[in-house]
Amino acid sequence: MESKLLDPFGRVHDYLRISVTDRCNLRCVYCMPEEGMQFEPTERILSYEEITSIVQALAPLGIRKLRLTGGEPLVRKGLDQLVAMLSAIPGIEDIALTTNGIFLAPHAEMLKAAGLTRVNISLDSLKPERFARITRGGKVHRVLEGIEASQRAGFKPIKLNVVLMKGINDDEVEDFLRMTLENPIDIRFIEYMPIGNSGTGWKSSYLPLEHVLKTCGTKWNYESRDVYGNGPADSYRIVGAAGTFGLIRPVSSHFCGSCNRLRLTADGNIKPCLYWSDEYNVRPLVGNDKAVQDLFYKALGTKPETHDMVKALKGQQINGTPTLRHMSQIGG
Repeated sequence: MESKLLDPFGRVHDYLRISVTDRCNLRCVYCMPEEGMQFEPTERILSYEEITSIVQALAPLGIRKLRLTGGEPLVRKGLDQLVAMLSAIPGIEDIALTTNGIFLAPHAEMLKAAGLTRVNISLDSLKPERFARITRGGKVHRVLEGIEASQRAGFKPIKLNVVLMKGINDDEVEDFLRMTLENPIDIRFIEYMPIGNSGTGWKSSYLPLEHVLKTCGTKWNYESRDVYGNGPADSYRIVGAAGTFGLIRPVSSHFCGSCNRLRLTADGNIKPCLYWSDEYNVRPLVGNDKAVQDLFYKALGTKPETHDMVKALKGQQINGTPTLRHMSQIGG
């Protein structure tokens, strides 16, 4: 069925990113501050039943793909139950999970059995001490165990998200690329984004992803490659490699023109765009499918043509109010 969710610029929306919690077991430097976070009380977080009801209202409008995010979704108990509820909705074809991987190993099999289709795992360094600094306490071996468990469970493709930061982990590009030589995984390098009252400090860590292609080209020949569920990434493969690598460049080469996603925050707000502050609270309408649908249409009607991250990078005037929510409060 063709999606009925069109914005003023003719973009078709068939993809909903659902944050199930604003809490996380880590404090990654680009995602949330080390301390001082104010988390929503449990009663303000959408229940699994409320999330399912919203998706049931949207599926007839053409929503086909879902992604469960956080915070860290696996800090919320019984996530496999939500996956099972969502996978039973007619029209839903793909359910993915974005996770930091720390709690993934013991849950991978049950999530796959419940209907989870794919996993994206954050991994910003392969060096234990550096990983601990970036995540403020994470153990990289637990993420690697989660990757292995996902492979055993049969998830394909498995994507590893690497936020590339100048002077922090940009010297590990070759190490990440080597992971694709023997493993059928997709390494996705992501530009550092100015989300969540980040001021101007993010600029010192921002690094255009041409650095990845230059690094790869000094060691290997590579070619363009299509990857299922690729989304905004430009994907490549080292010739002869089992896996692939991709570049997600929301700042230097934004993909707003092909944006097909809406976001639902853990506290029940529709965000038509990750960068801007506009939000529409849908929670009071849950159970009334027509009202839920109408609010999503209203939110889509206000979706801007583009964000202004490039202007923010250059210190130029932007046309709107950027969100003050941290990435963990939005769901990415």
